[in-house]
Amino acid sequence: MSQFEKIAEGKALVFVPKEKKVSKKLPVFYNPAMKLNRDVSVLLLNSLDKKDMQIALPLAGTGIRGARLFLELKKGKIKSLNINDYSENAARIIRQNLKLNKIKTKKITITRKDANMFLLESSGFDYIDIDPFGTPNYFLDSAVKRLARDGILAVTATDTSALAGTFPSACERKYWAAPLRNELKHEIGLRILIRKVQLIAAQFEKALTPIYCYSDQHYMRAFFYCEKGKHRADEIIEQHGYYENAGPMWLGRLWDRKLASAIAKQSDERILRIIAEEAGVNTVGFHDIHLMCKKNKISRIPKTKDIMKEIREKGYGVSETHFSPSGLRSDIPQKDLLKLLSKAF
Repeated sequence: MSQFEKIAEGKALVFVPKEKKVSKKLPVFYNPAMKLNRDVSVLLLNSLDKKDMQIALPLAGTGIRGARLFLELKKGKIKSLNINDYSENAARIIRQNLKLNKIKTKKITITRKDANMFLLESSGFDYIDIDPFGTPNYFLDSAVKRLARDGILAVTATDTSALAGTFPSACERKYWAAPLRNELKHEIGLRILIRKVQLIAAQFEKALTPIYCYSDQHYMRAFFYCEKGKHRADEIIEQHGYYENAGPMWLGRLWDRKLASAIAKQSDERILRIIAEEAGVNTVGFHDIHLMCKKNKISRIPKTKDIMKEIREKGYGVSETHFSPSGLRSDIPQKDLLKLLSKAF
């Protein structure tokens, strides 16, 4: 275990690689920056009215997500926890980490298979977490095939340079859409990712509705609720379209409002509180206040709380957005917002 060190995250103690640079060359893949990603998995599943779940982690790495789910999910949530990684080192560390946390149960199965074979050789799952290094594309087909009715699919993409428009040709090649390279790039990239996952599901007459989505640091993350039926799948596709010459993308809601509120109540993370507020304002895109002031030569940028108060008094919805520290999500028309910004506060 000389290559590894012991760390604490959530309620789990785990051995992780000592190497601080995150890359595919790690003896077992682990990314400390993904703590929020794992936190939200726990918070979301604890917020849903679901019990006896069959859970699949096809790309488990150190097994930290599996250990945390077992230790932190409420009683009765887990029927089976299937932890898989193709790496021999990973399988060994996963066992070590379960032992370290005194987890000994018949509910947990550890396998060493190709992620797609692991999924396809199974009978199906209620929760599947696709959390790869890079694009999730390689795993979407098999994940969707094995996602149960009323199941939850979680998908992470870390190739944000493609989705957020740095490499538009890569976005078109991988996600069948044109990205947007401006202040909205992360929201638009997330919506492009959502549509790609939904199209894969629609082939199998499965409708995937986003229930909780966000962009943080170097990755984008979306949770979907699965319904079966061609009519529901068609209804999902009808909500695809373009925004400012970017797309096609998902133009529907990014969050279930009740779920976003329940998640925020369980955590002190500011980003989760902002998302809970955002969930109450249904728009595509947001207004970047600093950029609007700069473009229109407004020298004095009003305080966020002041401009939000003015917007509400005009009868519009408004919230901060986690996509940008200078952004406001609101259904106020831009010309009306500009009038508010131009007046003295």
